[in-house]
Amino acid sequence: MPERAFKLYDTQSRQVKALQTMEPGHLRFYSCGPTVYSYAHIGNFRSFLAADLVVRTAKALGWRVSWVTNITDVGHLTQDDVADAGGEDRMEKALHSKEGEQFANVWDLAEYYTTCYLEDWERLNLSRPEVRPRATQHVREQIVMTEELVANGHAYETPTGVYFNVDSKPDYGKLSGNTRDKLKEAVRDVVMDDNKRQQADFALWKKDDKHLMQWFSPWGWGFPGWHIECSAMARAYLGDTIDLHSGGEDNMFPHHECEIAQSESFTGKPFCNHWMHVRFLQVEGEKMAKRTGNFYTVRDLIEEGYDPIALRYALMSVPYGKPFNFTLQGLRDAMGNVERFRECWRRAEAAAEGPSTGIDGEGIDAFRAQLERLYDESLDAMCDDLNTSVGIAKALEGTKVILRESQLSQGQALVASRFLSQVEALLGIAPKPVDPQASGSQTSAYPVIDGRPIEVWIEERAQAKKSKDFAAADAIRKRLSDEGFELRDTPDGTSWTKSVP
Repeated sequence: MPERAFKLYDTQSRQVKALQTMEPGHLRFYSCGPTVYSYAHIGNFRSFLAADLVVRTAKALGWRVSWVTNITDVGHLTQDDVADAGGEDRMEKALHSKEGEQFANVWDLAEYYTTCYLEDWERLNLSRPEVRPRATQHVREQIVMTEELVANGHAYETPTGVYFNVDSKPDYGKLSGNTRDKLKEAVRDVVMDDNKRQQADFALWKKDDKHLMQWFSPWGWGFPGWHIECSAMARAYLGDTIDLHSGGEDNMFPHHECEIAQSESFTGKPFCNHWMHVRFLQVEGEKMAKRTGNFYTVRDLIEEGYDPIALRYALMSVPYGKPFNFTLQGLRDAMGNVERFRECWRRAEAAAEGPSTGIDGEGIDAFRAQLERLYDESLDAMCDDLNTSVGIAKALEGTKVILRESQLSQGQALVASRFLSQVEALLGIAPKPVDPQASGSQTSAYPVIDGRPIEVWIEERAQAKKSKDFAAADAIRKRLSDEGFELRDTPDGTSWTKSVP
């Protein structure tokens, strides 16, 4: 079989192309993490999940992955949609909010929300990066970069800070299309700073001896600009040039554009060879906002009774490059599908540990072939620009193959376990169920109504509809509804969800 190519849409070249690593089989990957001034919301985690899926897919191909994802805990200002952001530091603003009253200082606030973010990361079953640097731990590197940029003529000092001169980088704007000429027109609508040579220039260092988080630099007391942080941290752990950089589509400009400018001006080398940006999500058809009541954090939904693995499933159900409308109904549907994987695990483990059910013979060969084919097709989909819709669908077909067997043989159990382990490694939606007696936690049993698994009821309903016995089909739906299970018919079949209080 020929070696698979891992293809991703590259923002800079505007095309889907194979991800080419500088060192064969070794991916150097940097993804933008959160600013820890509050709980990360589900839109943030859609971006983090896309990065996780890149790592899982690369590892499934046998690649070595050096993954760095940062934590921003200083310097990210509120007006961040222009190259040189204005407004308050998000960390300081959070401390002065009602929620911030519980913290003694901004450092405690940063530590608390960092801990919450890491907890949510684990709950959603994201892989652990090799390094998770914090901006406040790498201020020295940021100062060194800024000093060199001043020395080589790419930056200059003013009474208010140190600024990068975008005119010194002729190809500024090559990622986003926001070239210097366009910016000169756009900056008429932003706050003007007479200390800068031109308003498109952006801050590398802000002079401010009253800022709550400040360091001494060659330019006095102050704090770093948001953009220089990621450049310094990426270089510290991945070198001058990286293979892949990801983030939300809002990071494309100004954050990533400014990263390119300052990094390449510092090293004289290309900063990143492939750029990946995750599209925004809506919630119930509207922009997510607290004022509309559709703003969800991961912990909000978990506290309401939703399964974190189902939330992961829902957030990755639409490929990262497409806009995504998150709905609670979609989350409920995901809960039923995640339970299918858990039931497959339970049946496989029970069969593997139980008495032998006889010789497998030719039956196991067909069983193995089906599951191997479906896993290969799932991996092919993930290599095709992380096509999670198809990748998940193929994995779900595998659960049908397993659940179709009234009783697994020991050989089939081993084959099923291997398939489920592969799906879990690739997609992260099929973790092995936790033994409640071993951990003290609880897992929901696969539904059995009147002594029959819900899958049998669903199959009988499908047969009734096929025979045009709609009364019988409706009776089955009502019976399951009375037990608290909702059925939903889709082009891919019927899914079920347990009603959430």
